[in-house]
Amino acid sequence: MNFRNLFVIILLSNLCFSCGSNSDKKKKYFSIVTPDNKVNFILGETIKASISNPKNFKIDSVTYILNNKTTSFKSNFDYEEKIDDEKLGNHTLTAQIFYDGNMDTITKKIIFLNHSAPKLYSYKIIAEYPHDIKAFTQGLEFYKDTLYESTGRKGASSLRKVDYITGKVIQQKDIAKEYFAEGITIIEDKIIQLTWTSKEGFIYNRKTLEKTGNFTYNKSKEGWGLCFDGKTIYKSDGSEKIWFLDPETLAEKSYIEVTTNKSVKSRFNELEWVEGKIYANTWQKDGIAVINPTNGALEAVINLSGLREKVTQHKDLDVLNGIAYKKETKQLFVTGKNWDKLFEIKVIK
Repeated sequence: MNFRNLFVIILLSNLCFSCGSNSDKKKKYFSIVTPDNKVNFILGETIKASISNPKNFKIDSVTYILNNKTTSFKSNFDYEEKIDDEKLGNHTLTAQIFYDGNMDTITKKIIFLNHSAPKLYSYKIIAEYPHDIKAFTQGLEFYKDTLYESTGRKGASSLRKVDYITGKVIQQKDIAKEYFAEGITIIEDKIIQLTWTSKEGFIYNRKTLEKTGNFTYNKSKEGWGLCFDGKTIYKSDGSEKIWFLDPETLAEKSYIEVTTNKSVKSRFNELEWVEGKIYANTWQKDGIAVINPTNGALEAVINLSGLREKVTQHKDLDVLNGIAYKKETKQLFVTGKNWDKLFEIKVIK
């Protein structure tokens, strides 16, 4: 063995020893434990947690952090917190442990669930109107008596003004073929439109449908649905999250996670703001989720099964998607991708 090979072996050995030492330094001596290792907590329940200290270090103090709320203990390091007005879904309980002149930070994933199961609603058809059978509906919204529609698929995406009574397209803006258009919402004289995977959205003049700007997504994965409550834009991205966007800058500010009494849900598509709630199509499901915008609770499901069978059956027929609410007259309309009918329905609670 020559001197160069011997030097390489010694160097590699030192590196391996060094890596092992760093790993030991990063070792966690503590963990957060809950009774029966519980991770799911119901709204109204009290979280109880403590610190596991198998090496019996002398702990000076512990600081717990949950949803930016800090609680410190200098003796009896058990944690208790009642869940009341918190957002539902996934959370992280963090503990900072101070001991022997050191500080260790540990975390535990926990989930907040709603206290009751979603209610089940049905529907009654009030009226039927013609709808473009070639429209792959992604977004649907009224502004006064005019229906605005966003259609998807690359090479076929568009933004439209529609006479909902006749189904006639009054005006159409075709979208560049590299984009797959998604949901829309309207803020006075502006239309905001999402694209699916391009992480980019567009802004239009509502009256002319001329494009006036664009915007990019931040942390949201994709663009699915939009709605507006007069102060905040809500955006779905296919995950469990519904994002809150600033209506002026379109920046993502925060989010809720849609949650039942059993689990966190996802795949919410077209959105509509209806009397203080978010109505959401669930992709590939024949229903509408009714979501509490404050905490993310999935409060009800409107079962629309059977509606799809009432439209013309053809090879391109796709899922229920498209909710539009005329707040002036309190009328609710729904359709689907490549459906030849727009339905006005009444929700039966």
